[in-house]
Amino acid sequence: MSRRRPSRRLAADLALLLTAAAFCLPLAWVLLSSVDPDPGLTVKAPDGLTLGNFDAILTTDVTFRPLLNSLILCGGGTALTVVCAALAAYPLSRFRSRLNRPFLLAVLFATGLPITAIMVPVYALFVQIDLIDTFQGTFLFFAASQLPFAIWLMKNFMDGVPKELEEAAWTDGASTFQSLTRIVLPLMGPGVAVVTVFSFVMMWGNFFVPFMLLLTPDQMPASVSINEFFGNRGMVAYGQLAAFSVVYSTPVILLYVLIARRLGGGFALGGAVKG
Repeated sequence: MSRRRPSRRLAADLALLLTAAAFCLPLAWVLLSSVDPDPGLTVKAPDGLTLGNFDAILTTDVTFRPLLNSLILCGGGTALTVVCAALAAYPLSRFRSRLNRPFLLAVLFATGLPITAIMVPVYALFVQIDLIDTFQGTFLFFAASQLPFAIWLMKNFMDGVPKELEEAAWTDGASTFQSLTRIVLPLMGPGVAVVTVFSFVMMWGNFFVPFMLLLTPDQMPASVSINEFFGNRGMVAYGQLAAFSVVYSTPVILLYVLIARRLGGGFALGGAVKG
């Protein structure tokens, strides 16, 4: 048994290293190719260092306007998702009903629907109600598509907040909405942060939805405009594509860094209901 344990540990370490390499190699290609004057498909050390790829993409039409469109769409969709998820999760977490389980199962079923299966009826509906080629229509659909899983996440975090804290607030005259906004949500800050990051990341990398619902080129987000670096007949501007990918990833990284402290802070509710 003592001989088997080192071999198993070595096998586990090798598997983890292979997994890490599978994730690190594409990242290494992006970082190296963005400063390589002659990049290709392979991961290699740059022949020299250049910022020409960044100079080529840092323009209003190529980068700044698509990034602004992405921030508007994903920021609005994320805010709407978090608010609606909190309002929907609160009664599911605090009140017992025979409809809770069927509703949660229906929500779980909705998370498994492929986005391509519902885009045709959604497109037809948006045409009829004049929401096609609009920011508000696109981020409304973004929010609706992320809401089922956000409700599940929010409810699980909300279950960890003791109800006795709300009852004490009700005794002092607080309303249900005040107890939600002043007691429950501040105490489940890490849960709100997780839902925010998950929703934003899923919307930020979504190509299909804005590609279908937005028609005007000036309204396209960065997830769609990145397709412009793939030219005809298989020609790809690898250096500019890598540089754009670095810039495109920056907002998501900054969002995670800003709320990483809350993600690791835990709920810290120990002793909150004592006495």
